[in-house]
Amino acid sequence: MLRQFAKPALATALLLPWVWLVYAIYLETQQTGSGLGADPVEGLLHYLGESGMIVLLSAFSVTPLSRRLRWPWLVRSRRMVGLFAFALVAAHAAVFAVFYAQLKWQILLQEVIERPYITMGMASLLILSVLALTSTRNWQTRLGSTWKRLHRWVYLAVPLALLHLVWLRKDGYEDVVVYTLWAAVMGAERLYAWRAQ
Repeated sequence: MLRQFAKPALATALLLPWVWLVYAIYLETQQTGSGLGADPVEGLLHYLGESGMIVLLSAFSVTPLSRRLRWPWLVRSRRMVGLFAFALVAAHAAVFAVFYAQLKWQILLQEVIERPYITMGMASLLILSVLALTSTRNWQTRLGSTWKRLHRWVYLAVPLALLHLVWLRKDGYEDVVVYTLWAAVMGAERLYAWRAQ
């Protein structure tokens, strides 16, 4: 019975960052600074980036948790969690492109080349874009065994996202430490399972 509601409950949880974002934007329309902070654009960028990081790590945790908790339904939700992560990261990048680069590709390209943290972030986004595009059953069939090898690129997307965050920070690394430990534990579980096989 619980399994019936597990996936809808997970989908609801994944929608919460978007619900909160809509509410924060509504508060901004009522009074500037009340929903996203003193600098609403910076607040929006930070919120989407932070939420994207958390959901990306959640997607990275699906297989290890499913294996350890023996929840096969969780593996079937992996694509959904991954797509929610991609949507948040893509929105984070879109805010940067619109408000900071003003949709000028010359400025955007210059930022990517000159600022290492943006380079790392864009590289992670590029990988996630390919993974999202090829996440359907149709692509899985078309690519065959190559599909699994392609989707192992998530092992690179996650550390690139973490590097993006590390180089972006000027102080206060507590969240970076938590995210890095989270990714390391999930990576270690995968390595252990691979060696056990």
